[in-house]
Amino acid sequence: MDRKLLLIILDGVPWRNFRRLFGNLEGWVDTGEARVWKKRAVLPSISASCYASIHTGVTPQEHGCTGNGNVFRLSQKDIFSQVREAGGVTGAVAHSFWSQFFNRHPFDYVRDVEYDEPNSKTINHGRFHTMTGYGKANQMTPCDVDLFATLTNLCLRHGLDYGLLHTSTLDSMGHRFFHECEEMDHACFVMDEMLAPFIPRWRQLGYDVIVTADHGQDDRGHHGGRGALQQETALYYFGDAEGPDANAVIDQLQLAPTILGRLGAPVAETMKGQPFLK
Repeated sequence: MDRKLLLIILDGVPWRNFRRLFGNLEGWVDTGEARVWKKRAVLPSISASCYASIHTGVTPQEHGCTGNGNVFRLSQKDIFSQVREAGGVTGAVAHSFWSQFFNRHPFDYVRDVEYDEPNSKTINHGRFHTMTGYGKANQMTPCDVDLFATLTNLCLRHGLDYGLLHTSTLDSMGHRFFHECEEMDHACFVMDEMLAPFIPRWRQLGYDVIVTADHGQDDRGHHGGRGALQQETALYYFGDAEGPDANAVIDQLQLAPTILGRLGAPVAETMKGQPFLK
């Protein structure tokens, strides 16, 4: 592989919350160690549909995942499969939907919660959680610092070339409290503070790092449809590649070919988006 890269997806963070409340990420933008662009999600701007589009580079209308209740093993080529084709090692610390999309469906609580499969054609090292029983009264989300630490552990133990981390904490908080409130301000602050120590460590290990969200959330804690608060989020990039003008808006379908291009892995013919990093 030409390089190594980690994709960090903080579920359900609108553009304005990233830019207003993530002081560590914004501090790195100010010092020039990171760059930030606005990113627009696909429609429907619902979690599972976005997960599938981020990694396949095709719309929900093409891959067929129309929402969180319609999760299955995708047929399109994806970031994991293309990295494996190039001989790279992949890993994921994420919600179980990712395992179902890109490895096996249905998800088996015992078999698939944790696996190490060197010969897998997609995800070699998986650590997954299900959020079973999720609701407003109980978020059922793991501690985020544990997730960041687990990804770091996989990088150190298995030499990941590409690693995905996904956490639903802020999406869950947004559905519960909405976004203009003390609870959400604090949740974003804590996420930023937990994430911050890991970014320099990942960079020291030789990784490009992308921090973004799958979608935003509006003032009523909703997403899935059209609208700036639902669709627009931020994308922070740590690395030495050249990127677009600061005012550019990145389409979610550009992520897959951009990541594969950075890694030196083959871009699938189905991934039509233009890479935004060179």
